[in-house]
Amino acid sequence: MKLSQFKFKLPEDKIALHPMKYRDESRLMVLHRNTGKIEHKMFKDVLDYFDDKDVFIFNDTKVFPARLYGNKEKTGARIEVFLLRELNEELRLWDVLVDPARKIRIGNKLYFGPDDSMVAEVIDNTTSRGRTLRFLYDGPHDEFKKALYSLGETPLPHSIINRPVEPEDAERFQSIFAKNEGAVTAPTASLHFSRELMKRLEIKGIDFAYITLHAGLGNFRDIDVEDLTKHKMDSEQMFVNEMAVKTVNRAKDNGRNVCAVGTTVMRAIESAVSTDGHLKEFEGWTNKFIFPPYEFTVANSMISNFHMPLSTLLMIVAAFGGYDQVMDAYHVALKEGYRFGTYGDAMLILDK
Repeated sequence: MKLSQFKFKLPEDKIALHPMKYRDESRLMVLHRNTGKIEHKMFKDVLDYFDDKDVFIFNDTKVFPARLYGNKEKTGARIEVFLLRELNEELRLWDVLVDPARKIRIGNKLYFGPDDSMVAEVIDNTTSRGRTLRFLYDGPHDEFKKALYSLGETPLPHSIINRPVEPEDAERFQSIFAKNEGAVTAPTASLHFSRELMKRLEIKGIDFAYITLHAGLGNFRDIDVEDLTKHKMDSEQMFVNEMAVKTVNRAKDNGRNVCAVGTTVMRAIESAVSTDGHLKEFEGWTNKFIFPPYEFTVANSMISNFHMPLSTLLMIVAAFGGYDQVMDAYHVALKEGYRFGTYGDAMLILDK
């Protein structure tokens, strides 16, 4: 397929800048992919489409406060530093992006905090905006991490949510079951699940499986090739443990519904599938790029937000729900006033 097939006009006022007051009160569009039928519901109604022993697979990655602002030595120029991942605990080495990058060279020092108490030195260039920083900090690693994170802010994707970070974002840009730290963006479909809704799903007998995929900035990177087979995804670290494997495969073997909550979950489970269509344990990295046509093997339903035009996230959803049906559903969503993006509304795709 071609990149241009995923283009549509998205007015700015359709992009959600804030979450709904209650997580489970976003709108929910239900798309039945076998018939093309569309229903308009509230997110909490997701409960009505699943039964005892069905399984929801969640991504339990945890977002850390990855965006920092520092000053360059001598000039005092303000520099944004986006933490991507820690490379070496002992040496305090981090893989980061800097902006503006042209001002930051190897050997430069950056100062953070109101009293410049956190200092980092640039020790390598990795990409045009990428740098390796060594933080000059004496003291235990836990203490260093706490000090570093206290200087950071919630890493809202400014390409979508174009506003300053607010205090509520620290809680709302995180799922209620976030556990394993490592993501620089939230798995957005998870944000709709409240404690009350989780409890009601549990009472109904629905099982939960948790995998971890540390969502990175590649989710927002522009695709610069028209031929999608030539696009390379950024690698993301993921883990699928034995308990998740048992829960999912038992449901599959018993003919139950398996619902992937979000595109990150879908990519993870399709990266950890055996030749007989069962989920298998996995620890490593995935750069799997899913776009139509694609044969899915693990989940038979999925929940996702309404994504940006030309995004890899939209492509996964279109691959699962059928290109024509999903693009038609997006046009219906625009007409019906659904909210798009990270804090927007949700879509449930069912195969029945």
